[in-house]
Amino acid sequence: MREEQLRELVETRALRPGAIAEAAAARRRPDGPLEDGRAFVIAADHTARNMIGAGERPAAMADRADMLDRIVLALSRPGVTGVLGTPDVIEDLLLLGALDGKSVFGSMNRGGLSGAAWEIDDRFTAYDAAAIEAMGFEGGKMLTRIDLEDPATAATVEACSRAVGDLAARRLVAMVEPFMSRRLDGRVRNDLSTEAAIRASVIAASLGPTSAYTWLKVPVVEDMERVAAATTLPTVLLGGEVARDQDATFARWGRALAAPNVLGLVVGRSLLYPPDDDVAAAVDAAAGLFPSGTAA
Repeated sequence: MREEQLRELVETRALRPGAIAEAAAARRRPDGPLEDGRAFVIAADHTARNMIGAGERPAAMADRADMLDRIVLALSRPGVTGVLGTPDVIEDLLLLGALDGKSVFGSMNRGGLSGAAWEIDDRFTAYDAAAIEAMGFEGGKMLTRIDLEDPATAATVEACSRAVGDLAARRLVAMVEPFMSRRLDGRVRNDLSTEAAIRASVIAASLGPTSAYTWLKVPVVEDMERVAAATTLPTVLLGGEVARDQDATFARWGRALAAPNVLGLVVGRSLLYPPDDDVAAAVDAAAGLFPSGTAA
């Protein structure tokens, strides 16, 4: 990002904060959350949860101008349909004019800070359903980590259930990202076994007074056919941490995309900070994984 562009962005925020709402109102909205039945969404909500590293770079996301450049580049590539982020990131992208024709999903519960003693208590500290509706976005996303040994799980699950209902009442997508989790050596770890992914999916699918607008955002694990078959809900695949062997990661994504209820990808660090740092090539390679005849 050029220095004058960054300066203009900061000055707009300081002197004309109402420009954010104006940009949201002026955004050219897509016809819906999917493009030709598929979704390829760039995830950009990690920093709000005390996560600034990517792969072997411990502070990769600490430079906001650089991060925005990477997101804008990714959004410009063929087949990319939208973005997922917290208010600070989404509002920067609105002011940069990068979201015309793209679906936008607001990240909602970022309160379970990585490494915190209360991490499982994922409170809703970012977007709520009312704000997502007011901004004209396509939906909201919530992290739902289920630790059967942590009593804080109950409040998180209940809050996510309410958010699903609040979004559905507004006919907005409720993207639920479920994990079975537990503490190991004092840190919360997600169980990426097939059995755990199935259990997390069936729990998440039943949250809220209706599942009519619920999508699941799930990790790519072994035997994804069984995970996808656990519900009939629209499902998108999350990218996870940056892998050294990106070709192997892409191969797993490609196989998982073949499931009939898997609609696409919601990926952040793996594409924004690839091992060779070529964002455009990584995004294009991921877009090429979609079955022929679909959006990407």
